[in-house]
Parts: sequence; C-alpha cells; structure tokens
Amino acid sequence: MERLILIKYGELTTKKENRKMFIKLLANNIKSLLSDYNFNMVYDRVRMYITCDDEDIDSIASKLSKIFGIHSVVICHKTNNDTNEIKEKISEILKKETFKTFKVETKRADKRFEISSMDFNNVIGGHVLRNFDCKVDVHNPDLRIHIEIRPEGTFIYLNEIAGSGGYPVGVQGKGLLMLSGGIDSPVAGYLALKRGIDIDCLYFEAPPHTSVEAKNKVIKLADIINEYSGNIKVHVVPFTKIQEEIYKNCPSDYNITIMRRMMYRIAEKYAKKIKAHAIINGESVGQVASQTLTSMYVINSVTNMPVIRPVACMDKLEIIDISNKIGTYETSILPFEDCCTIFLPRHPVINPNLDKCIKYENSFDYESLIDETINNIEVVSNLKGEDFSSIL
Repeated sequence: MERLILIKYGELTTKKENRKMFIKLLANNIKSLLSDYNFNMVYDRVRMYITCDDEDIDSIASKLSKIFGIHSVVICHKTNNDTNEIKEKISEILKKETFKTFKVETKRADKRFEISSMDFNNVIGGHVLRNFDCKVDVHNPDLRIHIEIRPEGTFIYLNEIAGSGGYPVGVQGKGLLMLSGGIDSPVAGYLALKRGIDIDCLYFEAPPHTSVEAKNKVIKLADIINEYSGNIKVHVVPFTKIQEEIYKNCPSDYNITIMRRMMYRIAEKYAKKIKAHAIINGESVGQVASQTLTSMYVINSVTNMPVIRPVACMDKLEIIDISNKIGTYETSILPFEDCCTIFLPRHPVINPNLDKCIKYENSFDYESLIDETINNIEVVSNLKGEDFSSIL
C-alpha cells in the first residue's frame, strides 16, 4: 500500500506573479529541514508531494507541520483515477479503522473524471455501507474519508495535520532579532519567521555579571525556534565595557534607557554588516519602564532602521500562550539573569528626556566602544552542538 505525504500550501496561494517563487522557496526550506532523511519531492502550483521510507513518514509529517508556508500536511494513499481501484483502496484503509459513523468528502480537480464530486460521495458512501457495519453522519462522523481526484492520481486520507501557515521563511529577507532570555523575544522571533522573515539573533552578554548559563539558555531558545527555520545563527555581543561605562557615568534612573539606546546602535550597525533589513524585538507596550511609548520613542531615535515589534500589542498571557505552543516557555523561565535585569535600578525613568540622554551619553566615548564591541562579536551557528546540560 503506497503512502505518501501531500502538502497543501498556506497563505502563499493568495499570491499571483510571485507564487512560483514562493513555492520554490518553500521547497528549498523543506529540503533544508529534512536533510537528515531520505526522501523525494515533486510539486506544482497547487500541491506538493513527498515520498520517503515508510518508517520515517510520521516523523517527517511532524516536522513539516512546523514549516511556515504550509496550510496542512496529509499522510495519504495514492491510486489511479479509476472508480473500482478507489473502492478497493478505501476498503484496504478502512479495515484498519474502528468507526460507527462516517462521511465522504470528494474534491474533483480533474474534470476529465466523469463522476461529479457529489455523485462520487454517494458512490463511495454506498460502497462503505455495503462492506462495513456503519452509518452515514454528515454532521459529526467518527471518520471522514477525504478523496482528492487530481490529474496525477487519486489521493485518499482520513486525517489532516494543521500546518503553521504564514509565508516561507526568507521570502521577506533577513531581520536581526534582539534575543534575550525572557519569554517575549523568542515569541517575537517565531512570529517574524511566520511572516517570512529569515532571522539571525543578537544576544548581549556582560560577563562576569552574566553567567555562561544565561548564554546557553539563550542559545537553547534559538535552537527551539530554529525548528521553524533551520537557518538561525546567534551573534553574542560582549557588552560588559559599555554597560560598566553607563553605570559609571550616567544617573541610575537613566541606565536602562541609555543601555537600550546602545543596544539599538549596535543592532543597526551589525544588521547592516550581515545584510539584515530590520531589527526585531520582544517589546510589549507598557510592560516595563523601557517599553512605555515615551521610552520607546527616545530609545528608537538612535536608529533609522525599521524596528518590528510582533508582540507590541499583546498582553502577557497571550504571549505566554504562544510561548507554550512553540515550546520556549519552560526554557525562558529558567532563573538566569541577562544584562537587562542584573543592574535594573529601583526606580527607572518611565518618561525619559531625549536631551538628557544625549547629554549623559556624551560623558563617555561610546562610539569607539561600540566599534570595539562589534569587532568582537562571537557567532554561534551550530546550535545543536552546544552543551545545554547545565540548564536542563
């Protein structure tokens, strides 16, 4: 019995002139994420088909459900567009199922097939009733028998695995995600990937004030969201010197604001270096002092690069729900502090003044420190190769 995987495209089917390019990019993303498997792929403008070793089919289907640009994944059985062969195949499939009620749903994409979809529902429904102890229930059946009659053959399946939707990763170019060890930024990265943005991650560490566990935690988070991309690198920024200069030369209530401004300056310069077109972060309006509208305006004023904030208007519970869904929550809540929290003042300013920020920043030579910092960024590309035992 031949089983294969049928992929139904997601939002990219709304595209016209660019549809071919979207589908080709989706195919390349699938090949990259399934590089450990032996499989064959063919596709056209409406469907994609994958054949593989039968023992791998469930594992591959699960991985495909995390690839953006896919509406749904179906493990199906293929036969010829012949009524008797379709009946035989359905009988083979249903012998392995337990059910009392059923419904047949036919889609006839091949109009050369002489029987209409509605009439074929009746043909197959009658066949099932004659050969199995069951009844038809069109509203709430135990089993739905899906039949797609296409020019390349007839595809029969019982279940459909929901895909992740969205656009294929990379179709919108590259963005640089400011990834911390918290709950929000991994969710922001996931949502950016869903809109077709290929991301790299920028993590600010400040040893000895931040620990190696905090760094490994962030790399683990990147590894988790990499299941939706397969192409993520983590760029680790040595932020100690800049952070210490801020706390030496600036009033404590402005420390976070000025620290964030420095981070944005670094992110913009480094994004240009790696040919990214936008900065992405997990800021949510009003959640902390640096995320009031006034603070965001003052912090954002150091860059002309687009800043995308996917979770900006979500409340914390909505963000946590997505974090649980994508598997980052348990890692995000591990108790290792990043450089945004270790020196958090008791009363950070929530309505900072831009002129004051400029005045305080001019008290030390931050531009040369930024250049030095960028020149010493560490790139982690083998996320799977890292040792996370210390945080698990």
